[in-house]
Amino acid sequence: MSLFITSLNSGSNGNCYYIGNDEEAVFVDAGISCRETEKRMSRLGLQMEKVKAIFVSHEHSDHISGIPVLARKYKLPVYITQRTLKSVGLNLSPEQVRSFAAYEAVQIGGLTVTAFPKFHDAYDPHSFVVTSDSVRVGIFTDIGKSCAHLISHFSQCHAAFLEANYDDDMLSNGRYPMSLKNRIRGGSGHLSNAQALEIFRTHRPSFMSHLLLAHLSKDNNNPQLVQELFDQHREDTSIIVASRYQETAIYHIQSYGEALSTISRPFEPRVVKPLPAISPVQQLRLF
Repeated sequence: MSLFITSLNSGSNGNCYYIGNDEEAVFVDAGISCRETEKRMSRLGLQMEKVKAIFVSHEHSDHISGIPVLARKYKLPVYITQRTLKSVGLNLSPEQVRSFAAYEAVQIGGLTVTAFPKFHDAYDPHSFVVTSDSVRVGIFTDIGKSCAHLISHFSQCHAAFLEANYDDDMLSNGRYPMSLKNRIRGGSGHLSNAQALEIFRTHRPSFMSHLLLAHLSKDNNNPQLVQELFDQHREDTSIIVASRYQETAIYHIQSYGEALSTISRPFEPRVVKPLPAISPVQQLRLF
């Protein structure tokens, strides 16, 4: 069995990740318009009819703004935690809303989607792992800091979307006010290039074929810098920097028989608390 993955868009202007097999697919987040989603799917030769569900990582507008129209037009269930749903006014019919809980697998045809909590400035943020038979793909973005649970799942993935949001020097010397700089790098914001590289270098499994670096900051990062940084350590893994302006190619992820354990409950306490609420306009300006 195999999975096909692509980033339709990745950044503070919108995030949408496609993971599917030959029969069905899911979106993790849908933060670009329905029309733009359709255009990008069409250019890739992917059919919207294969998409069977949308999974929501958290409530920030760059992850959810396209959901109401997409869900209504294609009659898609939206998997979202109750705390996240209560924090945001998504225009969804009740029959479209599906609740999910951390560590409890959701079956979408031949796909199994399992969530686990992450550190981020949101009410109930989650990362996801999508599995089809023995193939496992992780979606690890919008993370303030690494943890043992993230590392455990990253080390079992055949491919992953991993955040590399900012370069430390560019953020430190950039135009953002100190309060915002501290918010980004303070443990509930985003992963830096250096933090992402440490995860990759130290915990990359030998069978990881693709790493898509995601959610790069427009102001505090540079795609070429990120590409060159990770290429130095890539070994047998293909490194792709996901764009904030267009879709990536489709990548075919296959398994070579590695034994993978199931996702278990965390072995460290989760202490994330959201910072004061911010408006969608403010959120788009943050990262």
